[in-house]
Amino acid sequence: MSNAQPPILLAYGFRPFFLLTGAYATLVVLGWMGFLFGDWALPLGWSPMKWHSHEMLYGLVPAAIAGFLLTAVTNWTGAKPLAGGKLLSLVLLWLAGRAVMWMASWLPGTWVAAVDLAFLPIVGIYMARVLLKHGNKRNLILIAVLALMTLGNVLMHWGFLKGSTQMLNMGEQLGFNLIILMMVVIAGRITPAFTANWLSAQGKDPERVTRSAMTDKLAMFSVALLIPLDVFLAPSALIGASALLAAGINGVRLLQWSSWSAAREPLLWVLHVAYLFIVLALLIRGLGIFASSISDSVWQHTLGLGGIGLLILGVMTRVAVGHTGRPLKLVRFGLLTYLALIAATVLRTGAALQWFDYRISVTLAAIAWVLAFSLFVVLYWPILSQPRADGRTG
Repeated sequence: MSNAQPPILLAYGFRPFFLLTGAYATLVVLGWMGFLFGDWALPLGWSPMKWHSHEMLYGLVPAAIAGFLLTAVTNWTGAKPLAGGKLLSLVLLWLAGRAVMWMASWLPGTWVAAVDLAFLPIVGIYMARVLLKHGNKRNLILIAVLALMTLGNVLMHWGFLKGSTQMLNMGEQLGFNLIILMMVVIAGRITPAFTANWLSAQGKDPERVTRSAMTDKLAMFSVALLIPLDVFLAPSALIGASALLAAGINGVRLLQWSSWSAAREPLLWVLHVAYLFIVLALLIRGLGIFASSISDSVWQHTLGLGGIGLLILGVMTRVAVGHTGRPLKLVRFGLLTYLALIAATVLRTGAALQWFDYRISVTLAAIAWVLAFSLFVVLYWPILSQPRADGRTG
């Protein structure tokens, strides 16, 4: 049996998928802006707005999820990482999904669906096998989320094939809710743990960070409750009240983590700020149901840029150094990626609220988003494409 090591970029899941996340985040927004304001005739096939939503929820986010989960599962179980040819096959499958979605009007819809739908189930099956083999049942909730995300993607493709706006909307909303749930689960574990560890290393009291098992369970349950309410088209007032409840509970949870104690460490405060945007998105969604002047676009972009985007960036910048044998600190100019994405969130949300000129603010938000993720690729390519600094494999 050969003991040859795989190429560095295929040594661990986070290496290719984090770089692809940064690159695709840049590409998809550039393409979208060209379509919106540059009269680009993209062969999307779909309703442009739903295509944009699909590629953010079921295109971009799964790459980041795969990079994180394929890395985290080795820590959770002690299993060897998915690497080499098997990892390359997964990368190519994800790329194929993106390619067919960009050429959807040139291809049969069933082909597009078959290729695009394959990625998440395969990641989920691999993760489930590893977790069950090592008796790690605690994280099986994430497999359930991946399965339901696949269902959400099915609904969006079904809606496109059948011309059903209701199915498209249901798949879109399911994607939003499931991604929130996954973030509440993952960020709810890593943010307080990392913060307490940092405080301890600084000679400060780690007990400033408090965790309540009851609050954690309620935070997850309150977010998960939105899934059946949306799927079964519950009364809007009930959905609004539930979103407000979820915002309140998760806000309390965030306060328990002593966010202000992490203000001096960018790798930490970015996680706290991202979670704050999740809380704000839930709050705005709830308020928007009772105040018709607040459109869904407000909470969706607060969540999409500030919650999802910033948490992805915060996790990627931390894992990239932590799992390559480097000190846990932000690289030079890395702070600019965080600030640019926060600025993009404010500008895009402000545009949705009609605080600013729409065309100017959306354009500036896109520029800031592209700056954040393209700069990530430039800054972290040398780290992610080169061997570990400590000489270990992986």
